[in-house]
Amino acid sequence: MLVIIWNQKLTVRMDNRLIVALDFDDLGQVTQTVRELSGFVSWFKVGKQLFTSTGPCIVEQLCGAEKSVFLDLKFHDIPNTVGGAVASAVAIGANMINIHASGGIEMMKTANRSAEEVSDKLGISKPKLLGVTVLTSMNQATFQGDFASSRTLSEQVAYLAVCAQEAGLDGVVASPLEIEIIRKRCGARFWIVTPGVRPKSSSLGDQKRVMTPREAIDAGANQIVVGRPITQAVDSFQATELILEEINK
Repeated sequence: MLVIIWNQKLTVRMDNRLIVALDFDDLGQVTQTVRELSGFVSWFKVGKQLFTSTGPCIVEQLCGAEKSVFLDLKFHDIPNTVGGAVASAVAIGANMINIHASGGIEMMKTANRSAEEVSDKLGISKPKLLGVTVLTSMNQATFQGDFASSRTLSEQVAYLAVCAQEAGLDGVVASPLEIEIIRKRCGARFWIVTPGVRPKSSSLGDQKRVMTPREAIDAGANQIVVGRPITQAVDSFQATELILEEINK
């Protein structure tokens, strides 16, 4: 069980625009991070590494600790399989779920119907369902080299965002560099979650299309995802505090 005991003094308020990525494979590290940040972070991302290590119980435990969970498993398969996976994700309590938009409109429509049906059956609010566009570890050169696409990377992101909207999804996961074009194509109410966010002092790691937290918010991101700059910091509390101060300027 995830037990949260909060005893740190806060200098900034909680902000739902920040999602902290729990990219661990050890429940002890998860517990420590959530405990340290619990007073001013309400959203946490559970990705493949943590989910594979701990299973669905980590989502249930975070929800039990009154945290919101972005289940980042990027489902991508035939429509029936993805629909079943999304149904299971809704049932365990995920507040936001993503699927690869490149799986096609039929797959996304099936996933959306599944989320609606299970939510109605359980009497709960439907979680946000997002389409993953192009991973932030890719740049223009790798995108065109790997896929030989006639579109530019930003055009591909916009195209996938429009497909996701047509399929009934709530929004997309996209790098901050494509926020403007997505807003133009999909409108102000379309939800954009942005990874590839790095404070100026942080290493880029394997991220290639990045902005700072303030830049991403100013560009129009609804939520930003930050992992290593917080979880690998010497003082994760202070690192989070600085990011929240920046996005609230």
